[in-house]
Amino acid sequence: MADQPILLTMVANYATTMVANYATTMVANYATTIAILGGTGKEGKGLAYRWAKAGYRVLIGSRTPERARAAAQELLDRLGEGVYIEGLSNLEAAQKADIAALTVPYAAHRETLESVKSALQGKILIDVTVPLVPPKVTKVQMPPAGSAAQEAREILGQGVEVASAFQNISHEHLLHDESVECDVLVCGTSKEARAEALKLVAAAGLTGWDAGPLENSMVVEGLTSVLIGINKQYGGTQAGIRITGARKKID
Repeated sequence: MADQPILLTMVANYATTMVANYATTMVANYATTIAILGGTGKEGKGLAYRWAKAGYRVLIGSRTPERARAAAQELLDRLGEGVYIEGLSNLEAAQKADIAALTVPYAAHRETLESVKSALQGKILIDVTVPLVPPKVTKVQMPPAGSAAQEAREILGQGVEVASAFQNISHEHLLHDESVECDVLVCGTSKEARAEALKLVAAAGLTGWDAGPLENSMVVEGLTSVLIGINKQYGGTQAGIRITGARKKID
């Protein structure tokens, strides 16, 4: 019994530290604005939902600003007060953002990137696009550049760091407050770009792995077609991947 006050003090100190760290993280996140270009689809709204909950200022972009505003309002209604989500055109969102994510279908990939090229200079783009070519979406079909992410780099030029992530995460996971049994492989043009993308993976409540240079994205993007095929063959909707046999460093 004599140790009980000490134990209670330790628990109280730990709880205080955890709350303080959480508050510090939320404040730091709120200082960062993320644009989700082409963000009115299920994947874009799922990422917006998770990043807004983590305290980031989120801008949903679209070719049609009205759709972006509607998507933003839908999420605001769901999340309530204390979050920042705004709907804008893709160009306005890219201009105002510190970092951008691209969640468009591959058919709109080049057009969207060309429309925001000037606004993204000096920033990081996280490309979530998978080069699926209907109707054969279970067949891996890479563009001449090697992958969608490499194509983004060619279009945007050396002034934009490009990371590739989230291709293998089912959108069905993202809009629900549940743990996701799928890891995220992050490729990118530099270690710094990958590190920033990995922060956003963690903020979304997911486990991320540094998967190396942007060229490796062709493998990660290709896995999406494999997972779609597995879902079709085995009657699922949420097939994913897990990295085993490796230990993550704990900061």
